[in-house]
Amino acid sequence: MNVGIDKLAFFVPNTFVDMTDLALARDVDPAKFHIGIGQDEMAVNPTTQDIITFATNAAAPLLSEEDKKAIDMVIVGTESSVDESKASAVVVHDLLGIQPFARSIEMKEACYSATAGLALACDHVRLNPDVKVLVIASDIAKYGLNTGGEPTQGAGSVAMLVSANPRILKLNNDNVALTQDIYDFWRPFGQAYPSVDGQFSNATYINAFAQIWEEYERRTSLSFEDFAALAFHTPYTKMGKKALMPMLEKKKPQNADELMVQFENGIVYNRRVGNLYTGSLYLSLISLLENGELAAGNRIGLFSYGSGTVAEFFSGELVEGYEQQLRKVEHQSMLDARKRLNIAEYEVMFEEKLDLNHNKTFDDPTPYSVSEILDNHRLYKK
Repeated sequence: MNVGIDKLAFFVPNTFVDMTDLALARDVDPAKFHIGIGQDEMAVNPTTQDIITFATNAAAPLLSEEDKKAIDMVIVGTESSVDESKASAVVVHDLLGIQPFARSIEMKEACYSATAGLALACDHVRLNPDVKVLVIASDIAKYGLNTGGEPTQGAGSVAMLVSANPRILKLNNDNVALTQDIYDFWRPFGQAYPSVDGQFSNATYINAFAQIWEEYERRTSLSFEDFAALAFHTPYTKMGKKALMPMLEKKKPQNADELMVQFENGIVYNRRVGNLYTGSLYLSLISLLENGELAAGNRIGLFSYGSGTVAEFFSGELVEGYEQQLRKVEHQSMLDARKRLNIAEYEVMFEEKLDLNHNKTFDDPTPYSVSEILDNHRLYKK
């Protein structure tokens, strides 16, 4: 029985910063952002939009009434939780109107956890072929104004509906994971922004891909030449390239040039959005499918990475007619319709925070958004 991704979509807030504007404001050569890290635009969210509204806005257009009846598990992968106890998935489940007899959980391991959620979803569907699982990666990447990490910020969500006989990507049972207790990125309780050892984090990512690829080759006897494309976790788009190129130089596959072309197709959207943490790999997958030239039966490799660290590599095969299930027009229209913030507007929006101690109402036209703070609760517009 085939199991995998049946439906797929992303959502980002309707405001962004152009990286040239940010570079000039920070007295940096714009090429450092556009070329050096490979970013052109950066999604920025108002306080009325959070991981719950991102998740719901991403998933809502995908789900039919039949889907909502068949979903018996909702999984949100995030490192931007709004509550230390209650899972964001519980609120998302309610906002989407999914049938009540479902399991709803939130998972955490830096940028990796949505991949664990996807693996759990596939295993669950293999045991229960008549059900579906909604997996959502939703995050806000913030490092602070005038910091080294500022140009690698972003915000948004990717929603994936997992089912038997999927119409987009059949996932293979070939996952290889790697865990290492390393402090390349961390955020203790009470700390507003992450602590990052930038160069060490880059090196750890590159090393993790090298280790996991060698193990994947050993276990599966597959090589780069068995893949039509590879998608990477992209905290900034140059990161995936830094990991891939040394391995291509070492292995020297005949399709190395094609893999690099497809890599570029897989970062078109990421260049315009920035870092989605848990969603970055899956935004890259959407970008690859909607901007690359691929065919049914092509094998795609996916490399997931979460600092701290957990990494995983796995593969899927495109299903006949997958193109008909994509949302390229909707996604590109959403990106093009966003408002470009000037730096003063961006800095004001960045510093704004919800005050849960005082009741207040809001009027955000986004389909799902925070509508009210009432008695220490976030209430959401349905």
